[in-house]
Amino acid sequence: MLSLALLLAPCLAAQADPPMPSVEAVRSATERLYADPNLHDLQADHKLRWKNDDEPAQRSEEAPGWLKSFVRWLSEAGRWLVWLAGAVALVLVGLRLRGWLALRGEAAAPRALSLPTHVRELDIRPESLPDDIGAAALALWQREQARAALSLLYRGALSRLVHGHGVPVRAASTEGECVQLAARHVAPSASAFFGRLVGLWLGTVYGAHAPDATVVLALCADFESQLPRRAAAARP
Repeated sequence: MLSLALLLAPCLAAQADPPMPSVEAVRSATERLYADPNLHDLQADHKLRWKNDDEPAQRSEEAPGWLKSFVRWLSEAGRWLVWLAGAVALVLVGLRLRGWLALRGEAAAPRALSLPTHVRELDIRPESLPDDIGAAALALWQREQARAALSLLYRGALSRLVHGHGVPVRAASTEGECVQLAARHVAPSASAFFGRLVGLWLGTVYGAHAPDATVVLALCADFESQLPRRAAAARP
């Protein structure tokens, strides 16, 4: 056994770790490397970059082309929508302003522009009638033209009510409707005068009754005082 151990000792010594080189040996080897002319053209450039774990990772990939196109389209569409909304707002403001001006214009326009020129077949334009309607009707009555005299009184009364007193008689208004409108817009005495005139007119034209001379003369005499050209201004 002892002889076997002696035989294995050199082999185990050969497998042991080699001794560490000394500092002088390392320095000498480094100087020989720097002095070697074959290594002058070689250059080693190593850069170390420390990565911070808190730094967010940068994406190396860019956004796809379709996404960029979609974003550009949204931007362009948004700008056009803003312009469109502004245009619509201007149009709405213009329409409202136009309607307001139209209403103001209608209120400021002379009432004569919308007044009827005829009530049924009767011409009620002031220029189609004589200045003194009562006197003209009396002259017709005295010439025994009763129907023409009453027609002149009725036409003249309608004209004075519409153009002088603002009664809203329309072209299709009937005799009864005219009496009702006059009762709501003129003085009681003028309304009663017009009611007597209409009753006499209807009895003569549709009832074929001979008009009473006393009533006709009174209507002719009172016409200008009861239905003047213009209504008297209301006192404050």
